[in-house]
Amino acid sequence: MTAARWRADADDLKERLRPTGGEQAVVAFQGERGAYGHLAIDQLWGGRAWVLPCWSFGDVIAAVERGSAGYAVLPVHNEIIGAIPGVREAIEEAGLEQVGVVRQAVRHCLLGSPGSTLVDISAVYSHPAALAQCRAFLSRHPAMVPREAYDTAGAARDVAARGRRHEAAIASEGCAERYGLQLLARDVGDRDDNATTFAILRRGS
Repeated sequence: MTAARWRADADDLKERLRPTGGEQAVVAFQGERGAYGHLAIDQLWGGRAWVLPCWSFGDVIAAVERGSAGYAVLPVHNEIIGAIPGVREAIEEAGLEQVGVVRQAVRHCLLGSPGSTLVDISAVYSHPAALAQCRAFLSRHPAMVPREAYDTAGAARDVAARGRRHEAAIASEGCAERYGLQLLARDVGDRDDNATTFAILRRGS
């Protein structure tokens, strides 16, 4: 699909998701604020949605099933690693209705504690999918040992909380400002055109 078609479809989806009567949608996503799922929500709803961070994809689906959220935003495909394992199956099992998809650009950055440098880093935390999308960068820095975390933004938050100079996180650049981290390297992903497609879901009628 061309970039122009993606933009046209996204504009159409924004219109269909526009809140009525002054109400704000509650939208669940996996991870912490600043995760790519959160960025996808902002792309569609702007500041007109309450976001509900969830620990796992299953928790996102459960939030919609029990009515805690009106919508779920879940990643289904990434340009580098392909289909996100288990997500489509979980959506189908839950019987959620897909109302559209949105393509979110993914620009991974290496974020460390203030005052740290690249040569200080020996542990890099991120979601397994994000680590898999940054293999070339990590192979060029063998001293940096990848460590799995449940989320990109969650990894950034935890690195900031611990404040250890040898730790870094792979996350979006916005997480640097959000969590008070230092940008050590920009665009550490394997491809400049990396993007993730997110499905927008709600309870079936």
